[in-house]
Amino acid sequence: MRVTIAHVALRAGVSKATVSRVLNGKGETDAATAARVRRVVKELGYVPSAGAVSLAKGRTGVVGVLAPALTRPWIAQVMQGVVDSMEKSGHGLMLFTRNLGDDSFRRFAGQVDANAFDGLLVIEPEETVPALARMASAALPVVMISDREASPRIPAVATGNRSGARQAAEHLLSLGRRRPLVVGGPEGYDCAAERFTVFTDTFAEAGFPVPEQACFPGDYTGESGRVAVTSAVADGIEFDAVFTHNDLSASGVLQMLAKAGRSVPQDVAVVGFDDAGHAALGAPSLTAVHRPLRDIGAEAALMLASALAGRDVPDEPVEIATDLVVRDSTVRPE
Repeated sequence: MRVTIAHVALRAGVSKATVSRVLNGKGETDAATAARVRRVVKELGYVPSAGAVSLAKGRTGVVGVLAPALTRPWIAQVMQGVVDSMEKSGHGLMLFTRNLGDDSFRRFAGQVDANAFDGLLVIEPEETVPALARMASAALPVVMISDREASPRIPAVATGNRSGARQAAEHLLSLGRRRPLVVGGPEGYDCAAERFTVFTDTFAEAGFPVPEQACFPGDYTGESGRVAVTSAVADGIEFDAVFTHNDLSASGVLQMLAKAGRSVPQDVAVVGFDDAGHAALGAPSLTAVHRPLRDIGAEAALMLASALAGRDVPDEPVEIATDLVVRDSTVRPE
């Protein structure tokens, strides 16, 4: 049978509140009573639960994580980085997702109101930024993994979207590619806007502006890549390269290029963005801008742990650098 605080109180002849005050060093208890309680604790081998100790100190020892749908191919690597850091700092995790949209967020907000966790890490917050800003201003430590800006500013870890897009453009230009298609990301995503702007500006600066008809909207799915290539071929748009804003879109591009009889990379070079794991497994393997997803998750968790410890965290987003990983989709294998 597990020994509880009630057993200690009964043996010592005091209330449970008195036992709690003695164990937590709070309140006034005479020395003789305190000594008797400690002796009984030792005799019975009572060990306070971690939850009870945390609550007594005003902390839960848990941080909340609000994530998008877990089906996104990159989310597992980000979460692994979060787990690595949080376990080292001794915090548990409480995971929430946006799978049910507003219903999910309402349930999550209820946990915030109940003080169910000490701090919050938010992955790709999308439309929830204003609500998160209110939480942060109400003294709940919040850190985002996001390229979006919030007001008031929330500490964040961001991707080097601009440098990554420039690397992709310069690589294609170095290969003599002059007529790229661009498959973008969802409207309203700052990361998509940055990737698009820097990529097309780099081509324009080199003297090869990307025409509007060669730029296709996307939603980070394989279908958006398939639609872009199908439309370009049907409309007679000449292109010798494709830059997509994520790897899934690139997979759709590669699929439709094969169906259209376009050889990769001889006829068309393809560059993706994320390099989330499966990019190296295709045939051809995908050249992609590599986002160090595990490092991004770990850095955000470290920032949140610092905030919980009362240390200062950066006001400006911490940007994690990207690298271009060149594979068969742009350079013909030897």
